[in-house]
Amino acid sequence: MNTTMGPSARARAAVRAAHLYYLQDWTMDAIATDLGTSRSSVSRLLSYAREVGLVDIRVRSLAEVTARDEEQLGRRFGVTARVVSMPSSVTGADRQETVAAYAARFLSTVFDSNMALGVAWGSTMGAISRHIVPKETHNSDIVQLNGAGNPHTTGIDYASEILRRFSEAYSARLQQFPVPAFFDSAATREALWRERSTKRVLEMQSHLDIALFGIGSPFANIPSHVYIGGYLDEADYRLLEKQGVIGDVATVFFRPDGSSDNIDLNRRATGPDFDTLRRVPRRICVIADASKLPALHGALRAGLITDLIVDDGSAKELLERPDEFPATVRE
Repeated sequence: MNTTMGPSARARAAVRAAHLYYLQDWTMDAIATDLGTSRSSVSRLLSYAREVGLVDIRVRSLAEVTARDEEQLGRRFGVTARVVSMPSSVTGADRQETVAAYAARFLSTVFDSNMALGVAWGSTMGAISRHIVPKETHNSDIVQLNGAGNPHTTGIDYASEILRRFSEAYSARLQQFPVPAFFDSAATREALWRERSTKRVLEMQSHLDIALFGIGSPFANIPSHVYIGGYLDEADYRLLEKQGVIGDVATVFFRPDGSSDNIDLNRRATGPDFDTLRRVPRRICVIADASKLPALHGALRAGLITDLIVDDGSAKELLERPDEFPATVRE
């Protein structure tokens, strides 16, 4: 970057550097790469931004835009929304990691001692687990929401690693659910659901304080783990398509209108049914992929979400396409 730039160009560079540094927690080295300059130049830009008040002006402006989007999402869909702003240049997995870091920080403000947190495994939950802020709690539980085994693997290593991070960060008891994601038959699930060891976990799932989950979708840019991890075969995919499935929460499938009844795979799934999930007081959904918006809208129509943490790009698309994503609550 030209060190002899004019006042206007310097101000623009300073605003961008301040936004990345103060709001997105980027390192000076990362900002220097983004701006095509040196670390020392970034330091001078940040100093300049503070001296002339650009930090206050720009951060306030971004906060106002974010607050407006959050208010509109809340009014339109009946949720408490938290929109995570970031540069448009941040895409894909990096966008997911940024939203996951925000979600991890937020979770630590609402989860406390004497509480039970239900966690659905998946790529989004894996990202959140890597950013969990340690917090000492007492008499608290982390509860696995759905089984993780499939015909190729027990799923224990994958799901347990995610859940273990939550458990260790919060000094909480870990309640695993050692069953497959989908049983081969509904009768097998019904029989196991009568076993005392299984009923104990199901009882804990029905008395959660918080449920944390992402949205699964076969159409996502970042593939949901359930669709690429060997959990479904070709016959399952054909059946999901035939029955109009748009996505899943904790391996329980739903249609665009939010309905989940008479979907054959749900009779074999091990995630909590939606009536059980809706009884959880706080249900936090995290999404950072605009390709999941149709599935997200289905989950909103199903009434599964009380708190939505979403990237700014997805939030804007959700708001700017009212015909495709109509309000789910009265305006």
